Amino acid sequence: MKRTCIWYARLLTVGLVMGIATVGWADLLALDDFDDGEKPNALGGDFGAWNKDPNDPTQYCRNSFDKANAFGGFGYCLRLEYDVDSPNPAYNGFWAKLQNIDLRPYKKLSFYVKGDAAKGYTEQIKVELKNDKETGRYLLKGITDQWQKVSVALKDFAGVLDWSKMTEFVIVFDDITSTKKVGAIFVDDIAFE
Repeated sequence: MKRTCIWYARLLTVGLVMGIATVGWADLLALDDFDDGEKPNALGGDFGAWNKDPNDPTQYCRNSFDKANAFGGFGYCLRLEYDVDSPNPAYNGFWAKLQNIDLRPYKKLSFYVKGDAAKGYTEQIKVELKNDKETGRYLLKGITDQWQKVSVALKDFAGVLDWSKMTEFVIVFDDITSTKKVGAIFVDDIAFE
């Protein structure tokens, strides 16, 4: 029994080092839980905010780590503050490199999300998954000021046929679909299941 427990402990340690955790017996591939408040993500890739026009001061997205709002009260979560209230076409968001990961063994993308009640927030965002040639898009609706787990089937990302070498996860705020043009959301525990 002691040898079995040691073997399971080693297996779990190897899985956590590789960014893979097991929940029950189902595999979960963690993109990031942001608990350490540092780069890179759990897959070893970079991440950050992006802006359609960095020279336009009327639109922006900024990412930061937030300890006070972390899901489950542990570590940090990601805070995305955005502004798409511009006289110009406006869109921006957050990107995270997926390191050419093979997502064929997984069925869905999951993460926790909530809006910032004090600053205000959009109730919907675009979520994208990319490879070198294709971009899959999904419009996520129903964001509130309470943490909720979102699970999106990979097949619902219209536009991707080849899941074998995925390059990027993206969240998009834009002046057309954002229900509030200036605000902030929190995101935590991004994974593939």
